Amino acid sequence: MDPSIFAIVAVIIAIYLLSSIKILAEYERGVVFRLGRVLPNPKGPGVILVFRPIDRLVRLSLRVEAMEVPAQDVVTRDNVTLKVNAVVYFRIVDPTKAVIEIANYLYATSQLSQTTLRSILGEAELDEVLSQREKLNVRLQAVLDEHTGPWGVKVSMVEIKQVDLPESMIRAIARQAEAERERRAKIIHAEGEAAAAQNLEKAAAIMASQPAAMQLRYLQTLVEIGSEKNTTVVFPLPMDILSNVGRILEKLAKEA
Repeated sequence: MDPSIFAIVAVIIAIYLLSSIKILAEYERGVVFRLGRVLPNPKGPGVILVFRPIDRLVRLSLRVEAMEVPAQDVVTRDNVTLKVNAVVYFRIVDPTKAVIEIANYLYATSQLSQTTLRSILGEAELDEVLSQREKLNVRLQAVLDEHTGPWGVKVSMVEIKQVDLPESMIRAIARQAEAERERRAKIIHAEGEAAAAQNLEKAAAIMASQPAAMQLRYLQTLVEIGSEKNTTVVFPLPMDILSNVGRILEKLAKEA
């Protein structure tokens, strides 16, 4: 055999072998199709051999991916129109299924997320969307994970990102919150009045049993009034005089 031809063949074989070497990163897996049939186990990570054109390699990443769901027009159960967007976190757990069972798992997961977001929030009321997001997030994640499981995709978390309300609804919620604060203020004021009335009742009972306590309280009030810089003129009037006048008037009324 001609040495030059042998050298050319050796070079071609060396180039073919070098081109057959593929390196997969730690987070990558390779699904290999050999003569159109998929191999049972994905390849990687590390160095693998792909003999073209017999083999065909499909690279897939096993890292968690974050996909933003575009804002969706949602009509809640109480007929309120909202614009809601979300974020979906998912990863591939079975590379073979992600290649064989679905043509484009990214596009399919995106479309499924949009329809699921509309359907789940459409079954909830406005108050639930605003105050119970954690409950809705768990429900969205469970529904998405159930549908994407046969594709080899695991949805780990769904977060409702933003809820946009109409201006009229924002004003209505503000009025409702103001009315709620006023109601609480009135209740607190009424409770304070009730507590004050109970304490005044106890104080009156104590003063009634001790007449001198009323006189001392009267004198203390005079001191407090006199300490202020005002033009109020106070004429002290002993309480016993009033009581004597009351008894005299009562006696005159009986004699009449």
